Amino acid sequence: MEKNTAIWLTDHDLNRLRHLVANLTKRTRGMQAGVEALEEILDLGRVVLPHEVPHNVVTMNSKVVFEDLQSREQRVVTIAYPDDADPTGGKISILSPVGVALLGLSEGAETELPLPRGRTTRIRIREVAYQPEASGEYAL
Repeated sequence: MEKNTAIWLTDHDLNRLRHLVANLTKRTRGMQAGVEALEEILDLGRVVLPHEVPHNVVTMNSKVVFEDLQSREQRVVTIAYPDDADPTGGKISILSPVGVALLGLSEGAETELPLPRGRTTRIRIREVAYQPEASGEYAL
């Protein structure tokens, strides 16, 4: 994550994600890196009320277009809670490397994405195609 990149979190997302991290069990085996990265974001994020988050920021349940700057491949994903994740349908878990890398960043932001075998690639958020808060959806 870039040091000068602001991380935005709604207070609702922060509370739900802290609860998720606190209640994780053995089913997270193999996802520990995602849990640790998420905890770091939760500790560093700028927390705002849902109606205060900028419309171009990735929040939970946002649909995001991002580009791998090395391969130039673009992907569209929706950031989901683990129980709602469906990778074949484009819904990725917040505990996945991509999910945790995108959360809280805004359009145009770049960050490093960890890959298997210790490799990384750089990604850029092209568009937040849908953000619940920008649509007036502040579900609890």
